[in-house]
Amino acid sequence: MNRSKHGSAHAIDMLHGGIWNKIPQFALPLACTGILEQLFNATGIAIAGNFAPVNGTAAIAAIGANTPIIGFIVSLFIGISLGANVAIAIAIGRGDSRAVHRHVHTAVVMSAAGGLLVTLLGELAAEPVLKLLNIPEEVLPLALLYLRIYLAGMPAILLFTFEAAVFRSIGDSRTPLAVLAMAGVLNVLLSLFFVAVLGMTVNGTALATVLANIFGCLLLLRGLTRTHSIIRVRFGLLRADRGSLKQILRTGLPAGVQSGVFNGANIVVQAFINNLGTNVLAASSAALCIELVTCYVLTSFGQACTTFVGQNYGAGQIRRCRRIFVLCLAESCLAAASAVLLILFFGRFALSLFNADPQVIELGYLRLIIIFIAYIFTMLYEVMSGYLRGFGITFVPAILTVIGICVFRIVYMLFFLPLNADFKTILMVYPCSLSLTAALMFAALLVYAPARRHAGLESGRRAGSHPETAD
Repeated sequence: MNRSKHGSAHAIDMLHGGIWNKIPQFALPLACTGILEQLFNATGIAIAGNFAPVNGTAAIAAIGANTPIIGFIVSLFIGISLGANVAIAIAIGRGDSRAVHRHVHTAVVMSAAGGLLVTLLGELAAEPVLKLLNIPEEVLPLALLYLRIYLAGMPAILLFTFEAAVFRSIGDSRTPLAVLAMAGVLNVLLSLFFVAVLGMTVNGTALATVLANIFGCLLLLRGLTRTHSIIRVRFGLLRADRGSLKQILRTGLPAGVQSGVFNGANIVVQAFINNLGTNVLAASSAALCIELVTCYVLTSFGQACTTFVGQNYGAGQIRRCRRIFVLCLAESCLAAASAVLLILFFGRFALSLFNADPQVIELGYLRLIIIFIAYIFTMLYEVMSGYLRGFGITFVPAILTVIGICVFRIVYMLFFLPLNADFKTILMVYPCSLSLTAALMFAALLVYAPARRHAGLESGRRAGSHPETAD
C-alpha cells in the first residue's frame, strides 16, 4: 500500500495535483463518521424505546431532552479541536515538523484534561440544568440518569474528538471512520445486552455509549503511537506546550464558541418544544436524529475546506485556496441536494423506526420539511466559515454565528413568539436564523477577502516567508 508524503497510508496530499476528487475523498469519510455516529446513537434510542421496561415514548424523550446539552458540550470541544487541526495543517504546509509534534502532543493532553473538567462540573450542574428545560415530570428522572452516566465518559469522548482531528490534519479521515465503525457496533451490541437482556432502561444505553467511546479513544491513541507519520505520539513527550496551546485556543476557542452557542440557542428552542408535551418532544427527538445525518454531510465539506485551505495557506498557495473554496461550494451543494431528497422521500418510514405512533410520525415529518428548507443556507455558511478558518480567521465567523443564530433565536423565542405558539411556528426560527447567518458570512467574505489579503504569499513562499494565523 502506498504511503503519502506524511507517512500515512490514508493521508491525502492536499498541496499537489488535482483538488476536485480529493475533497470528496476527505469529506465523505468525515461525513460518514458523523452519520455512523448518529445512526449508532439512533439505534441506541430505538433500543431504549422498544425494549426498555418503561414507557417507550418517555425513554426516547429522556434521551432527546439531553441532546441539546450534550451537543453544546461536545460541539464546544469539536470547535476547539478544529484549532488543533488548523494549527497542525498550517505547520505541515510550511514543513515545520517540530511545530507539528508540539501541537499534536498538546492537543492530546488538553483534551484529556478538558474531559475531566467537564465531567466534574457537569455532574454538579446536571440536575439544575435539566430542571430549567421544563422537561415533563415523567421524563425528568430518566433524563437525569442518562446525563449523569454520559458525563462520566466525557474524558474518553473528548479525547476521541481531538485524536480524530489530529488524523484529519494530514488528510486522513478514514482512520477515525474505521475506528468509529468498530466502536459503534460495540455500542449497539452493548445497548442490546444491557437493555433487552439485563432489563436496564436509559442507563443501559448511556453506559453502552461510554464504554464504546473508551474503546474508540484507546484504539485511536494506539494508532497515533504506532504510526510512522509526522503526527506520531510519544508518551514521553506528552505535555502542554504554552505556545502550541495559545495557537490552538486562538484558532479553536472562537470556533468552539461558534459551535457551542449554536447548540446553546437550540437549548432555548428545546425548552419551548418541551412545553408542547411528550408526543411533540418524542417527534422532535426522532426527527433530529434524521436531520443530523444530512447536517454531517454539509459540515464535512466545511471542515474539508478548512483543512485543505490551512495546508495550502501554510505553503503560500493562495490561488489554490480560492479553487478549494469554489469546489467545496459546488460539491457540497450536490451532496446536500442528494441527501435532502433521499431523507425527505423516506422521512415517514425513518421516523416510524423510532416510534409507530401516527401523531409522532406526522409531527416529526413536519419538522423535517421545515428544517430541510433551511439546509441550503447551512451549506453556504459552513463552507464560507470553513474557508475563513483555513486562514486562521475564526473570530469573525464566531461573532457572526453568535449574532445570526444565537442572538436571533433567543430574541425570536423570547420576544416575538406568541404565547400560545404551535410546533410549526417555533420551528420557523431555524430557516430564518440560518438564512441571516449565511447572508452575514457572505458579507464578511466580501469585506475580509482573505485570499486577496494574503496574495503576496504566493510569490513570497519561494523566498521563505511563512504565514501566521491571526484574525
